[in-house]
Amino acid sequence: MIKIDIKSLIALMRPKQWTKNLFVFGAVLFSGNFVSKDLFLANILVFIMFCLASSSIYVLNDIIDVEKDKLHPVKKFRPIASGKVSKLQGIILDIVLFLIILIFTYRFNFEVLIVILVYIVMNIFYSFILKNVVIIDVMVITAGFVLRIESGSIATNVELSPWIILCTILLSLFLGLNKRKSEIVALKSDSVKTRKILKEYSVELIDKMLTIVTPSILMAYCLYTFNSTQSKSMMFTIPFVLYGIFRYQYLMETQNIGGKPEDVFTKDKAFLVNIICWFLVVVCVIYFKI
Repeated sequence: MIKIDIKSLIALMRPKQWTKNLFVFGAVLFSGNFVSKDLFLANILVFIMFCLASSSIYVLNDIIDVEKDKLHPVKKFRPIASGKVSKLQGIILDIVLFLIILIFTYRFNFEVLIVILVYIVMNIFYSFILKNVVIIDVMVITAGFVLRIESGSIATNVELSPWIILCTILLSLFLGLNKRKSEIVALKSDSVKTRKILKEYSVELIDKMLTIVTPSILMAYCLYTFNSTQSKSMMFTIPFVLYGIFRYQYLMETQNIGGKPEDVFTKDKAFLVNIICWFLVVVCVIYFKI
């Protein structure tokens, strides 16, 4: 009889990573329609489908990289690498997740299904080929965030501002580059054993890239607030964005926490409070016309 460890199967889906899928709410939040029950429920469904889609990719990656993960000081504790979940169980879980996505999203919105399928196919290519192509590997991560926000736009029939798309691209590049930097710093000489592409990067190279990306985030966001159709008061949110960038960089330098961006959002109280304050100011400006 095959033993099934439900807790390990859930861990295999990496629910902590689901915070990234909150980007699907971007379009409806900034459109001023977040309080619409129908649009909110539509976004909730897209969020759930993207959580399942991203989980299916995480499961696939763990199946492919099981031998490399066994050599990693942290990843060796993942369900498949540690032996708590077999490869066969992982494959079955992946098939089930894909079928759920296919059936429910098709019945909800065919265009959203296309976006999610593009996301899945792109990440399959990433898992087998693109993760070993320097710079492209980070750009694929960026494309994933753009597809998330685009799916929310389609589901709610809300047109996306080009500035929001640009800010999403730059922010995801910022997170992706810091993730690579964190891996190099944490693993040092062993980094190539667990992730082949890291031999193409160096801390110095990534820092040079970040000197372009980091100020570009603030500039793009400032231009968005200056030209916001909602209110010029959106400029009041700029200090929160600036602090968030500085705080993230501080945590990278002092704790090398960038390898797991989700930990920054959930474990650092100052960063979390800053995000909440930013969100509240955005809501006040857009929905209460302050």
